[in-house]
Amino acid sequence: MRVMNFLLITADDMNWDAVGAFGCPTEGTTPNLDRLASEGLRFNHGHVTIAVCQPSRSAMMTGRYPHRSGGEGFYNLRFEGVPILPDLLRGAGYAVGILGKQGHSTPYADFEWDMAYDQAELGMGRNPEVYYGHARDFVQGAVDAKKPFFLMANSHDPHRPFYGNDRDEWYSQTDPPAVPPSCTFEPDDVVVPEFLADIPEVRLEIAEYYNSVRRCDDTVGRLLDVLDETGIADDTLVLFLSDNGMAFPFAKTNCYLNSTRTPLLARWPSVVQNGRVDNEHFVSGIDFMPTILDVAGVDAPEGMDGHSFVSVLRGKKQDGRKLVFTQFHQTSARRNFPMRCVQDKRFGYIFNPWSDGEREFRNESQSGRAWKAMEVAAENDPSIAARNQLFSYRVLEEFYDFENDPNALHNLMDDPNYASEIETLRDAMELWMAEVDDVALDAFVNRGSRKALVDMMARVDREIGAHEEASL
Repeated sequence: MRVMNFLLITADDMNWDAVGAFGCPTEGTTPNLDRLASEGLRFNHGHVTIAVCQPSRSAMMTGRYPHRSGGEGFYNLRFEGVPILPDLLRGAGYAVGILGKQGHSTPYADFEWDMAYDQAELGMGRNPEVYYGHARDFVQGAVDAKKPFFLMANSHDPHRPFYGNDRDEWYSQTDPPAVPPSCTFEPDDVVVPEFLADIPEVRLEIAEYYNSVRRCDDTVGRLLDVLDETGIADDTLVLFLSDNGMAFPFAKTNCYLNSTRTPLLARWPSVVQNGRVDNEHFVSGIDFMPTILDVAGVDAPEGMDGHSFVSVLRGKKQDGRKLVFTQFHQTSARRNFPMRCVQDKRFGYIFNPWSDGEREFRNESQSGRAWKAMEVAAENDPSIAARNQLFSYRVLEEFYDFENDPNALHNLMDDPNYASEIETLRDAMELWMAEVDDVALDAFVNRGSRKALVDMMARVDREIGAHEEASL
């Protein structure tokens, strides 16, 4: 197998179903990603490991679950000596570069990329032409030096502020400036996800969100142009995914289907059949590092939790991919809300040890128009009030038929018709927790004990708090 280049493209807060190829109900959102899907492989069961930016990217860069790398929150890895993907590739002769989300995608602060440009140098991460220029220079430089390359290109779209929102206006005043997307959307153009209330301010913010989705897609298009223009598209494995779901309630920073499912695409000319769809295998964020190392022919270090999915890319079946385990630890405000989830093709079980009826969930998704409008609407709409209450305080256990209820509207924990399925996923959760030495294991096994849950939360707050104090 000849040496391959790698272009890993990530979106920031893009829901899996924002992409046309994944069935986006709003038309015209992602023509370039749809083209990429037609030229490669679409994973219908691709997930990130944890649905928040820096920890999600740390999982990709280490091949480890966040609690196994010390990358649970918005900080560099707590544990020293964890091998990281760009360092191993550089050691194998690769040029390694990064565009955007540099701090969130660099596990150790002292690691220096061969080429790096961050948000302020990229039109606040929202200027496709600037991405194109830097990517072109990096790729051409690697080609001229006869070196393979790994380029991680991270769009800052569709993270808030969305294009068209009042807070987005000042981005156009930066140097270089953010630019408008190639297409914009009006409230009447969009379909509001069922996990949100379809009220005017929510619909407006969804339209603004899709504006930013389109601009991310514009960036993807220009990055793909670089490969075509430099003549190395056939020698480059392109991977695309989002780091987590959209920044709205019941998506980002949670463990729902819309939290961790990601629009994973892979284009590998001569290996991946055009337009192929994988509807069988679960692939997770921890699998990216072992997969890229496998393709590059670099020995995998010990300690990774993920596994290469190269055989899946080649169209073969792979055992051990019938379940996916995801987790959550801490918000960007460094508030701890530990969650664990296990999913199969139909069902999903979620464990929320933080939920005690008193601790109130707060995250970045509540800063926009949608949540504020839902709070106002709840005063006169009992159904919206009930959804808001669930989001804010949650319950200890949740169980959903994600195949028929992807928006997690009906918690089936108390339905005796699903007792067997619940126990099956509970058993899988306990086995996994034991295998990966999860701090939540005792609380899960003794979930009927208030003391076990309180002790676990105290331990989490103490350990993470000690790290935060040391890092200040």
